[in-house]
Amino acid sequence: MLACGQEREIKRKRDFLEVTDLTREEVLSLFDRARYFKKERGKNSFSFLKGKHIGLLFCKPSTRTRVSFEVAILELGGTPLYLSGQSTQISRGESVKDTACVLSRYLHGLVVRTFAQKEVENYARWFNHPVINALTDSSHPCQALSDYFTILEKKRSLENLILAYIGHPNNVCNSLVLMADILGVYIRVCSPKEYPLSEEVRRRMKHPELLMTGSDPENIISGADVIYTDTWVSMGDEGKEKERLAIFQKYQVNESILSLGKKEVFFMHCLPAHRGQEVTDSIIDGQNSIVFDQAENRLHCQKALLEFLYAG
Repeated sequence: MLACGQEREIKRKRDFLEVTDLTREEVLSLFDRARYFKKERGKNSFSFLKGKHIGLLFCKPSTRTRVSFEVAILELGGTPLYLSGQSTQISRGESVKDTACVLSRYLHGLVVRTFAQKEVENYARWFNHPVINALTDSSHPCQALSDYFTILEKKRSLENLILAYIGHPNNVCNSLVLMADILGVYIRVCSPKEYPLSEEVRRRMKHPELLMTGSDPENIISGADVIYTDTWVSMGDEGKEKERLAIFQKYQVNESILSLGKKEVFFMHCLPAHRGQEVTDSIIDGQNSIVFDQAENRLHCQKALLEFLYAG
């Protein structure tokens, strides 16, 4: 065990802080394991996390991420411990370094949901066990992992697939783009000119030919296999709601937008959804929607990820 404040010189653990922490082969292997865990749920028991206590340090509200991780850890034989940011000394100014050093003495893993990407990176720097990014302002890697697993599950292949994201190019969009780059998926981002895709995300792509961006839905969405959207106002941006509702109205996924995709197009949303804003009821509840399969698969993919980090 390293002394508090002593930085690890040789890092033997694996963290999952961004989708780019995984290779294409590792992602596909995780998909295979997620498929297995989904099939075996309720039929087989697993204990490779037995004796492991995993902290869920959440500084933002959560439903799917928290519940799916807690259930995944329990069903793999481990013990989840939920730590609200507001109920810890972090809310009173304790440093990430000190918090991570202390938690390293109690826990065997840390799932962090916070604001700045740099913060989760600092936890990984000082915490001696695996750290998982459960959402930051700039990325949501666990979401992207399960999203592409869901697409593969439904479409049977990712070859020549077109995923069209429409709306606000937020943290989910960033991770979807970078995962598309890893998997060789064609991805399109349709957003207002005032809200373009992050230039940093563009720079990080190794295969920029996979990406198309623009502000005209008819041009960008046409022929898509999957249409994906998310809330226009993310956590922390509530003060911008009035402005964004006006700008993004033409990017609402409705019958007109859905008709631009292929006949068998799927609709996806990471949830929670603001029904009547970024998507209409008829779409999210319609036959093309796979949002609840998408949400369920968070559980199975996170089991695969935990196995990869602890038993791989």
